Amino acid sequence: MWSGPRNLSTAMMRSFGARGDCHVSDEPFYGAYLHHTGDDHPMADEVIADMDCDWHSVTAALSGPCAQPIWYQKHMVHHMVGPVQLADLKGFKHAFLIRAPERVIASYAEKREVVTAEGLGFAQQRAWFEAEADRLGHAPPVVDSADVLADPAGTLARLCAALGIAWDPAMLHWPAGPRDTDGVWAPHWYNRVLASTGFDGRDGPMPALTGEAARVRDECQPHYEFLAGHKL
Repeated sequence: MWSGPRNLSTAMMRSFGARGDCHVSDEPFYGAYLHHTGDDHPMADEVIADMDCDWHSVTAALSGPCAQPIWYQKHMVHHMVGPVQLADLKGFKHAFLIRAPERVIASYAEKREVVTAEGLGFAQQRAWFEAEADRLGHAPPVVDSADVLADPAGTLARLCAALGIAWDPAMLHWPAGPRDTDGVWAPHWYNRVLASTGFDGRDGPMPALTGEAARVRDECQPHYEFLAGHKL
């Protein structure tokens, strides 16, 4: 699942992790991204120390055996700045999780002072979607977080159908608290998810952005609208 930050991506990981037939991985390229770029993310030193930071080693591990029939891998597309490209990730079903830029920017700004279009990944998400669509000959699955919140059962059932897996109502609820599969960065980023037990209803009013935040939104908006045109 290719997402950007603050896209409901961890709640989606919780949802798939609630299945009895699914293992999950949390942003496995994050350490490689931080080691490669030196980006000043919160808890960057802890993330690098905790993770495999070699692009090719991570890629090989993600293609290895899994104890469960389904392996849900939560990825941030803006992390993919190293030598690994979509074409190197063979044998996967790729899907894309999107969210309105206003909501992403407002949520991200609560956790990190610097918000850039590059750091949100909309343009790269579109590029990878187009690459996968070219490979498949049709659009890969796209899910909008607003649709997940408004109709979790219906939207997740459509996603499961598009991925060729059975719908499981267990995906609607999960126990609160941390998981062993959570990234070491969870204490900084996951406070709402750690308290959650399911998808908590529709989004509130659209945030009003001004200044630099509005400029970032304007840069991201065309890519979001393109991807939203293909959502399930």
